Amino acid sequence: MTRPALRDRLADESGTAVIEFVWLAILLLVPLMYLVLCLARLQAGSYAVTQAARESARTFVTATDDAAAQSRSRAAADIAFEDQGFPGSGDLTVECSGSPCLTPGATITTRASVSVPLPLVPAVVGDVVPLQIPVSATQVAPVPTYEVR
Repeated sequence: MTRPALRDRLADESGTAVIEFVWLAILLLVPLMYLVLCLARLQAGSYAVTQAARESARTFVTATDDAAAQSRSRAAADIAFEDQGFPGSGDLTVECSGSPCLTPGATITTRASVSVPLPLVPAVVGDVVPLQIPVSATQVAPVPTYEVR
């Protein structure tokens, strides 16, 4: 092969656009997909705590006594956490403005929280990057004033 023919062959750029496009797509799509995955997991955590707080407050104020109210609200929160993929990892606190809790006109405040683990983050980088993001929600529900218990 002569020198000019070799130079022409090496200078030919046909087919390099495909390679450049693939590399650019990989460099842009991989971080974008990871961001979408993280945001989807955080949104699931947000749905879980919102549903857990709301439903536990509703089941608490519709119970007939305080003992049943506690167990019903915890069961409702457990279902909400499990529904969004956080089984056994959610916390629920219930506060009453009256004593006993189901005093007519009192308010029940429930607070649900969960720590959402970031997907695909190794524990080695735990000192630099947070491995979990806490998410919480609060719900206030009034105990019905005119309901007979």
